Amino acid sequence: MSNQEHAIEAKDLRKTFGATTAVDGIDFTVKAGSVTALLGGNGAGKTTTISILLGLLLPTSGEIRVLGRDILRDRFNALHLMNFSSPYVDLPNRLTVRQNLTVYGNLYNVPRLKARIDEMAEQLQLSDLLDRAHGSLSAGQKTRATLAKALLNKPQLLLLDEPTASLDPDTADWVRTLLMDYQKEARTTIFMASHNMYEVERMADDVIMMRQGRIVDRGSPRYLLETYERDNLEEVFLDIARDRNLEI
Repeated sequence: MSNQEHAIEAKDLRKTFGATTAVDGIDFTVKAGSVTALLGGNGAGKTTTISILLGLLLPTSGEIRVLGRDILRDRFNALHLMNFSSPYVDLPNRLTVRQNLTVYGNLYNVPRLKARIDEMAEQLQLSDLLDRAHGSLSAGQKTRATLAKALLNKPQLLLLDEPTASLDPDTADWVRTLLMDYQKEARTTIFMASHNMYEVERMADDVIMMRQGRIVDRGSPRYLLETYERDNLEEVFLDIARDRNLEI
């Protein structure tokens, strides 16, 4: 794991698309080894922020460092230390689960790849699905296959977008437990976007709240509950989405 105190450091990060400002000069850090949730309504800037972290989008201005690397100038030396999972980004549907994991494992130069694929398949209950085409899987099975891809290279930074979407409550709880156990064992940093407030309360050490491209509050789930005098994070989320003006 990196010796950096912060896995992510963003300074005055801004992204515009024509006349639209998606991310409006935000500053934040994510402590190495933590689980940090990025929350906000549709259009708040969460997906744009994650896309910049992945190097998929270049910011209009600002600075961002990931695992000690300047993501704008040196992202290729950071990307192999990261991985990403989203149920909204499909793996190639014609390839089998095994073929997909082999392709991505080779891209990440995963050592002892066959053994690692078998290990991930067992952990994520995919062993019986390895030779099925990804496109033939149910939504929940696809989510587990995508998570296997995301954990294949034992990333130091794991970016998650709605990690338990499309899963039934029992499977979602099982996936959360697996992710939390993996995070503690590997001391991986997790940076996640989620609309599931129960999930955030259970998993996150720290929560960043966004609205209209800006960070409007931040703190532990307990801090947010106490500050907004609410019983759960869903009520806090609604307060912020409905423009209660409390800025850090």
